[in-house]
Amino acid sequence: MPTTPAASPETGPEPRDRVDVAPRQPTAAELARAATQAAGDLLAPPAPVRLADVVPAPERATPDPAADFTLPEDAVIRVDADPDARAVAEHLAELLRPATGYPVPVTDAADAESGGPLALTLSGTETRTDPARGLPGDDAPGDEGYRLDVTRAEVRITADTAAGLFHGVQTLRQLLPAAVESATAVTERWVVPGGTIVDRPRYAYRGAMLDVARHFFPVEDVLRVIDHLARYKLNHLHLHLTDDQGWRIAVESWPRLATVGGATEVGGGPGGHYTAADYRRIVRHAARRHVTVVPEIDLPGHTNAALVAYPELAPGKIAPPPYTGTEVGFSYVDPADERTYEFVADVLGEVAALTPGPWLHLGGDEAFKVPADTYRGFVERAQALVAATGKTVVGWHQLAPAGHADGRVLQWWGTNGEDPETADAVRRGARLILSPGNRVYLDMKYAPESPIGHDWAGLIDVRRAYDWDPGTHLTGVPAEAVLGVEAPLWTETVTTLAEVEFMLFPRLPAVAELGWSPRSTHDWAAFRKRLAGHGPRWATAGITFHPSPEVPWPTGDGTHAATRIPAQRPDPDAADTPAH
Repeated sequence: MPTTPAASPETGPEPRDRVDVAPRQPTAAELARAATQAAGDLLAPPAPVRLADVVPAPERATPDPAADFTLPEDAVIRVDADPDARAVAEHLAELLRPATGYPVPVTDAADAESGGPLALTLSGTETRTDPARGLPGDDAPGDEGYRLDVTRAEVRITADTAAGLFHGVQTLRQLLPAAVESATAVTERWVVPGGTIVDRPRYAYRGAMLDVARHFFPVEDVLRVIDHLARYKLNHLHLHLTDDQGWRIAVESWPRLATVGGATEVGGGPGGHYTAADYRRIVRHAARRHVTVVPEIDLPGHTNAALVAYPELAPGKIAPPPYTGTEVGFSYVDPADERTYEFVADVLGEVAALTPGPWLHLGGDEAFKVPADTYRGFVERAQALVAATGKTVVGWHQLAPAGHADGRVLQWWGTNGEDPETADAVRRGARLILSPGNRVYLDMKYAPESPIGHDWAGLIDVRRAYDWDPGTHLTGVPAEAVLGVEAPLWTETVTTLAEVEFMLFPRLPAVAELGWSPRSTHDWAAFRKRLAGHGPRWATAGITFHPSPEVPWPTGDGTHAATRIPAQRPDPDAADTPAH
């Protein structure tokens, strides 16, 4: 077998093996692009945003003002052959095309002829071909982190996973002018500030909850909410699918749950439900945005809609009337009847089969009429039924006294940092998602004059949503037990997508920063300034938001969008009480 002589660092291969290859000559298109960019660079204004203006704050940003990049009209996205990475590249192209009017084709990274200035690279591939670009040691991005390098010649996003590439794309989106959010082509210099960002999340679980039970929201609205989460690197959507006012997911083995139990909502509206196909569509869209859907079937309480559909589940075996108010704690399935556990097993099994993510949320709160010992017994059986589906149980922190189930996650929604029962559950192995009601419940009013919302947990302005630390919030709970944070939006007073957005923005980005950014970056004064730059982006994208007086919005930011929110409607029960 012939061998190749060894090469030395100084001389390379021996002369007899050297093959002289003429360097590839640039194409006419590449020469034209270079000339156009060189001329434009002489006249280009500074980038309209700074490298560190991103929300959530990056772990590390190193600006290079001399390296600003201008997107050319013939920009091409180069991406690894991996299909998940390719999907992220297509997402980037979809973000760029409407506002720029550029075609922005996506091509294989190995296609040297493309000369594309936008590159998405999975670290494993990059490290094999160019070790200098690897991210070893403390800079390793992990499952969701990324590195963004911006030079005058190119923008490169490098990550270990497609999720990391996706988060890097969201950062790039924020570094472009706000006009990139336009649905139609606009005249703009698409400048990206030069430098390097190395970024990764603080917590693995970063989410928001949408209550579709009190008021039903169609699939398109849910998809838009998913897009809002993904914009700020939130990676879980918790869907509160069942409650007294409505059952929102079809269950084949118990069909009246949807057709009868889903026909009501707060205030007497028509309600609605998701078919299996609808739910799969939500899950698929979320997966494309690297968001995991967490379905909640609330048990044993909050079940009036189920009891209307199937009276056999009620303790007295008599159907209650449909409920369209907002009181809580009066309903529960019969914990003494084996038929109840057949129902629970069937429902959890079907929902689990439709859900690729690892979590199944049992609810478990406000079962006021169930004796404590009976409640614990029900929860322990229900946790076992979740485990039988192959999922990990999540539940509101009222599950804490029940016996521990492997991997169990409690979602804490208290308003007092002292909770011995939850701390004890953590000592027995539980992990926590923090959703303190007086910090991140997005159904709370911003101020007394807010047109919709509650105030039982207090008023939550942007600073209150931002200025706390999940790692130290709950006494007796070590930082390592905190899986992450979630911002719930209950919808007793929220009826439309515009109202959903009004309650989400601008508080959702504050919660996102708590979940993603390292504690060392936490600074209210800096955050409010970075957040202010997002007003024009939301206005351009047609997102309704609250023009919080705490935030120094730029002039002409479109805060008139908030005027679409109607005056406060009266609560059907004239009560403002804690409600799940």
